[in-house]
Amino acid sequence: MKILDLLKEEVKTRISNDPAHDFDHIMRVYKNAKKICNKEKVNTKLVLSAALLHDIVSYPKSDKRSKLSSIRSAELSKKILKNYEFSYEEIQIISDAIRDHSFSQNKIPTTIEGKILQDADRLDALGAIGIARVFAVAGSEKRPFYNAEDPFCKKRSPDDQKWSLDHFYKKLLILESRMNTNSGKTEAKKRTKILKDFLSELKKEL
Repeated sequence: MKILDLLKEEVKTRISNDPAHDFDHIMRVYKNAKKICNKEKVNTKLVLSAALLHDIVSYPKSDKRSKLSSIRSAELSKKILKNYEFSYEEIQIISDAIRDHSFSQNKIPTTIEGKILQDADRLDALGAIGIARVFAVAGSEKRPFYNAEDPFCKKRSPDDQKWSLDHFYKKLLILESRMNTNSGKTEAKKRTKILKDFLSELKKEL
């Protein structure tokens, strides 16, 4: 697996300092993917390579190009992988997985490699780390925590471009129902409970 170590070092030099998509995020997704791979019949090297490169291009959430991040990452990943010992077919599998993993693309990957990458990435949006990431982005985007009149979106549609707490209702709480693998679904259920418990406690404090 030396090729993964080399790829890891290259990614570390290229990755941005986005608080929610930094190298630590990459490594958590890598770890999640590795755990799922242990329970699936899959080429682990391809999945882990995709995990390392999945956010090699990451535009800020406030940037109009944000929805293109996974597409641009897929394109750049092809160029990077050509410098390593990957076949054309392997590069295609990895880049397709990266292209389709994003929530904003609203796609279900067609390959098991893509499905695992998508699950691994979505798990990092859930649980305690998911909560931390929401408010890290809130700080970097200078976005208010919540809508004071309706913090929990009872009478309005969530708008996570305006209020950070809305991101729970716009995306995070629906991820559990969109997981692809059995192990991904099991872990997502545990982490979603943490989100719900947090919201429950927050309601008592507001």
